[in-house]
Amino acid sequence: MMNNAMPKILIIEDDTTFAQMLQKFLIKKGYGVEIGFTVKEGRQKLKQNAFDLVLTDLRLPDAEGIELITDMQQKVPVIIMTGYAEVSSAVTAMKKGAYDYISKPFTPEAVLKIIGSALSTTPKTETSQKGQVAPRENLEPQQPSSKIIGSLNLVSPASKKLEEYIGLVAPTDMSVLITGESGTGKEVTAKSIHDRSERSGRPFIAVDCGAIPKELASSEFFGHLKGSFTGAINDKVGTFEAANGGTLFLDEVGNLPYDNQIQLLRALQERRIRRIGSTKEIDVDVRILTATNEDLKVAVKEGRFREDLYHRLNEFSLQIPSLIDRQGDLVVLVEHFLEVSNKRLNKGITGFTKEVWDIFESYGWPGNIRELQNVIQRAVLLTGDGEITLEALPTEIIETPTVNNDNGDISKSEFEKEQIIKALKRTNYNKSKAAKLLQVTRKTLYNRISHYDLDV
Repeated sequence: MMNNAMPKILIIEDDTTFAQMLQKFLIKKGYGVEIGFTVKEGRQKLKQNAFDLVLTDLRLPDAEGIELITDMQQKVPVIIMTGYAEVSSAVTAMKKGAYDYISKPFTPEAVLKIIGSALSTTPKTETSQKGQVAPRENLEPQQPSSKIIGSLNLVSPASKKLEEYIGLVAPTDMSVLITGESGTGKEVTAKSIHDRSERSGRPFIAVDCGAIPKELASSEFFGHLKGSFTGAINDKVGTFEAANGGTLFLDEVGNLPYDNQIQLLRALQERRIRRIGSTKEIDVDVRILTATNEDLKVAVKEGRFREDLYHRLNEFSLQIPSLIDRQGDLVVLVEHFLEVSNKRLNKGITGFTKEVWDIFESYGWPGNIRELQNVIQRAVLLTGDGEITLEALPTEIIETPTVNNDNGDISKSEFEKEQIIKALKRTNYNKSKAAKLLQVTRKTLYNRISHYDLDV
């Protein structure tokens, strides 16, 4: 008899090091985990033990992980891991009954999210009641909070303004469009809005629109009935229904195919959905939060995004500042991520050398807060004890970027000119910030602007 309090996962992966690292990570998050290295070994373990979920590589030495889906006859959800990012293979796997797929390399947060979603929408072995779907939050193991906004004393004017806007819009039921560069914390902002709303006790469901194949988007949003299409072996609850009473966060909504935009608009207008293969309509009460790192106004003008859907999603907009625009926040964020990384990796790193701080303050952080977090976590892992030194930092943030002259038809001067224009646009033509981003002096930037006769 399984321990109902600990969902049990089978990992089938021929990369021994990766499999063991993933096993240790999931065990720390409260899961029971076993490993198999081939399809044959996976089949043996499935006969010997009961599992709540299977996480298998697409390519294995003796066969493809997809073969396990047929073997199990949908008794437990299967998530396919692929380093090839082959949408066609992923669609084939899902048509055969796989719950979902995840492309390598993936972040810890991404794999926890997809596991939690799979367990929440699939009856658990020996424990679930027929027809009931537990909220995702109740099935995911407790994990350290990754909240930044609202939980830290961020001092920059940009962060304070963002905090003020979140405080104003969170208690309402308005749809919020969150924009900003990659890595600025758009999902964290969405979760902060949910946590401060009257829906905070209800589910928060996040969906990456860019990762949903067009053929499966309707099923992902609205669910389906068993037998409604090839591969629909079980009933599936869609994200709208799973988020009922709570918040549905649509990340990278600009990547949603045009046909699926129409379906989404209809669901938002009517506040009701219908599972694929069903004639019964289901009323849903869902607050919609969306995020994108592209300009949807441009997408509307180019005909790639519906204007009526844009206005429906953009009842209130939030622009998340990039890290370079958060003057004064760097120290707070660095100390926060050091504390988080120490706990996660069971370390006791005390701080950073002056040389490291100098690098942190001069670097442009194009990957924003996500890049900062990854750099610190990596440095903590590589440091034995004491302070983090330059040796623990990745070379790309230590060395000033150089121009590769093997750029085909792009000359060094054209490359440099393009980088200057990008930096100026990114900083809203603030030359001091642009110079810092380019890692040159302001005087040098002015000289290069004059040299290229740029109209700024």
